[in-house]
Amino acid sequence: MSKNTVLKKETNKIDFEGFKNEVIADYELACVSREASLLGRREVLTGKAKFGIFGDGKEVAQIALAKQFKDGDFRSGYYRDQTIMMAIDQLNVQQYFAALYAETDENLEPASGGRQMGGHYATRNIDKNGEWKNLMEQKNSSADISPTAGQMARLLGLAQASKVYRNHDELKNIEKFKSFSNGGNEVAFGTIGDASTSEGQFWEAMNAAGVLQVPMVMSVWDDGYGISVSKKFQTIKESISEALSGFQRTDEKKGFEIFKTKGWDYPHLCATYEKAVKVAREEHIPVLVHVEEVNQPQGHSTSGSHERYKDDARLQWEKEFDAIEKFKEFILKFKGENGETIATEEELDAIRKSAKKTVLDQKKAAWADFRKGTGADFDAAIQLMKNVANESANGTFINKEIEGLEKAFEPIRKDVYNTVNKVLRLVRGEKGSARTQLINWYKGKLEENKERYGSHLYSASKYAVENIEGIAPTYGDDEKMDDGRMILRDNFMKLFEKHPEIVTFGEDTGKIGGVNQSMEGMQEKFGELRVSDTGIRENTILGQGIGMAMRGLRPIAEIQYLDYLLYAIQVISDDLATLQYRTKGGQKAPVIIRTRGHRLEGIWHSGSPMGMIINAARGIHVCVPRNMTQAAGMYNTLIEADEPALVIEPLNGYRVKEAVPTNLGEYKIQLGKVEIVNEGTDLTLVSYGSTFNIAAQAVKELEKAGISVELIDVQTLLPFDLDHTISKSLEKTSRLMIVDEDVSSGASAYILDQILVKQKAYYLLDSEPVTVSANDHRPAYGTDGDYFSKPNIDDIYAAAYQIMNEADPKEFPSFLD
Repeated sequence: MSKNTVLKKETNKIDFEGFKNEVIADYELACVSREASLLGRREVLTGKAKFGIFGDGKEVAQIALAKQFKDGDFRSGYYRDQTIMMAIDQLNVQQYFAALYAETDENLEPASGGRQMGGHYATRNIDKNGEWKNLMEQKNSSADISPTAGQMARLLGLAQASKVYRNHDELKNIEKFKSFSNGGNEVAFGTIGDASTSEGQFWEAMNAAGVLQVPMVMSVWDDGYGISVSKKFQTIKESISEALSGFQRTDEKKGFEIFKTKGWDYPHLCATYEKAVKVAREEHIPVLVHVEEVNQPQGHSTSGSHERYKDDARLQWEKEFDAIEKFKEFILKFKGENGETIATEEELDAIRKSAKKTVLDQKKAAWADFRKGTGADFDAAIQLMKNVANESANGTFINKEIEGLEKAFEPIRKDVYNTVNKVLRLVRGEKGSARTQLINWYKGKLEENKERYGSHLYSASKYAVENIEGIAPTYGDDEKMDDGRMILRDNFMKLFEKHPEIVTFGEDTGKIGGVNQSMEGMQEKFGELRVSDTGIRENTILGQGIGMAMRGLRPIAEIQYLDYLLYAIQVISDDLATLQYRTKGGQKAPVIIRTRGHRLEGIWHSGSPMGMIINAARGIHVCVPRNMTQAAGMYNTLIEADEPALVIEPLNGYRVKEAVPTNLGEYKIQLGKVEIVNEGTDLTLVSYGSTFNIAAQAVKELEKAGISVELIDVQTLLPFDLDHTISKSLEKTSRLMIVDEDVSSGASAYILDQILVKQKAYYLLDSEPVTVSANDHRPAYGTDGDYFSKPNIDDIYAAAYQIMNEADPKEFPSFLD
C-alpha cells in the first residue's frame, strides 16, 4: 500500500485539522524524547549520572507502536523504549532524568525508586499495601531487566494470559478478574534490538508463541549493530525477518504474521502497526514487526562512541536517515487533497527549540529534587560533626574532614557517610554528648538507607509468606495410607476447585498427568486450558509463569527435574527473584515453580545444585519437603501468599506410602519453620529433602549405639529457621552435624552461616561442626554409583559416631581404627 493511499484513508477517517494536530503532537514528542537522550548523555559525561543508554533513533517507530497500545495492554521490552513509555503517558521527562540520577523516591522515580539504571522502565501495578491495581485502567509495562533477550520469556506469559482470559468462562464472571482483562482482548508488546535476537531465549520464546498462538506483537529495532558488531556476524541472511520466514502462517498451518517496515517512514510505520496489532488483538495471532533502517545517532551507550566502528559512509547515512529528520521531511512535503499543509519549517524548528527548553527545565527540576534528599543528610551531618569537633581534642583533624566534604563538588550520600565514619574513628574512646548524638543519627540513617536501598526483596503485604499461619494436617481414626503421589494429586484437585485462577503446565504435565502421575486425571477434569503440556523449553515455561502471574493468574510452572532448572536459572535469578525489589514494591509475580529432584540415576538426573539455587534466587522462597504431605501443605500455603517460590519434591517419594490427611487443600506448612522430627540430647543433626529420610534411618541405627540424636528437618532453605529452633537445640546438645546432598560447601555452607553466624550458635558448640555432603563430582550411574557419590546411611552413621568418639572415646570406641 502506498504512502498516499495510507494518508488518503487517514484523512478520510478524521478531519484534516485532527490529523494535523496528531502529526504535530507526534513530532513534538519525538523531539522531546531525542533531546532527553542528547541531554542525558551530557549528564553522564559531566559526572552527574553514572551510566546512560538511550532510545535515540527509535522515536518515530515507537510512537507508531504506541498509537495501538490500549489500557490493559502490556509491554515487555528493553532499555531503549523511552519513547513508548512517554507516548503511553507512563513516563515524563522529569521522571526520565530522576531515573538517570538514581532518585530513590518512588513518587519521583516510579519505575524502580532509583534501583535500576536509567532506561529500565516499569509501571506501578500494585499499591503501597501490595494490592493489585485495576490494570484495565492503565497501560502497563512489566519491569525491564538488562540481560539481552531476558524480556522474552516473560513476554510469552503476558500474552498467554490473554488467551486464558478469553477462553476461561468461569473467570469472565468473577468480578475481581475484570481488573486484569476484558475478555482476553489485551496485547503483549515485545521489543528487542536486532543483535539480541541471536540469543536462544528469543528463538525459544518465538517458537513457543507460534505454537501457543498468543496475542504478542514482537518489534525488532534493527540498527545494523550489536554494540560494535555488525549484523552480518549476528543473524543468518543479515535479516531476522528472513531468518524467521518459515514462521509465517499459511492457510494450512498456524504461525506468525510477519511485517517489515523502516524506522524512519512515519506513514508506513503507522499503517504497519495498525494492521499488526489488529491481527494480534482480534485473532490471537503472534506478530513479528521487523523495523529496519533504524539509526542510532549517539551509538550504543555512554561507554563509547560509534565513530570507533562505523565508517564515514555509515555515519553519513545516520544523519541523512535520522528518523526525526525524515519525519520533518515528510511533514514539509505533505499536501492534502485540497492543498493543505501540516507545518512550515519555521514552525517545526520552533517545536524543536521548545522541546530543548522543556527537556532542560524538566532536567533541572529532577536534579533539584535529587539534591534535596542528599542535601538534608549533608546539612545535618555537617552540623553534628562540627558539634563533635567543638568538644573533641581532635577538633583540628575533624574540621579538616568537614572542610573536605564542604568543598566537594555536589557530594552524594556516600561522601557524607564516608566522612561521618572518618570522624567517628577519630573520636573513638572519647566521651561527649555531641559524639553520642552523631552516633545515634548515623545508626538511624543506616536503618533508613537499608529501607531506601534494600526493601521489598520479598513481599511486604499482608499476603507475605511470613503472615501465613500453619495449619496442621488432620487424620482419621483409620489412618488411611496411600502413595505420596495421590496425596499430591488429591490436594491439587482441591486447590483447582477452590481457585479457578490456578493453571499448571510443563513437559508431560497435561495428558499423562506428569512423569510421576501426581496430576493424573487433572486435565480430564479441568481441561487443557488449565492443565497443559508444553514443549521442552524450561526457560519459557518459567516465562509463562511469570507473565501470567503478573496478570492476576496463579500459575504452577513445572520443571520436570531439578537438573533441568539450569536452563531457567537465568530468568529465575535475573527476572523473577528481583521483581519486587527492582520495582520497590511496584510489581509482583507470585508464580510457583514445581520440580522434583535430589536422587535418581546418573550425572544429569540426580543433581542437587542447592547452593547455586539459593544464592541465585534470593527473592524467591525455596521449599525442600521430605515427603508429599509436606509438599502439598507448602503448595496450600503458597497459594494463599503473593510471593514466588520453588518447591522441590523428593523424587523417590511418589510411591512411598503416607497417611492421608483429611483436610487436603486446607492444611498449611509454615515456611521458615523447622520441624524437630526426633528429640535427642547428644547431637543435633540438620538435613532436608530426600537426604533427610536417609538421615532418619541412620538415627535409628545410632540409637542402638546409645547415641541420642535430635533430628531436625529445615523444610525450607529460604526462609531458614526464623525461630532459631536449631540454636535452641544446640543449647542442649552442643554438637552440630549437617547432612546435605549438594557438593561440599554448597548448601551446607549456607546452613552453617545461618546457624553459626546469624543464630550466633558458634558459642554453643563443644565440638567442631561437621558437614556430610555429596562428592564434588557429578553422581555416577546406578545404585552403587549413588552410594559412592551421595551421602548414604553409612556415611551419616560414621560421621555422627566420630563426633561422639571424640567427645567420649571410652563410651564410643572407634569402629574404623
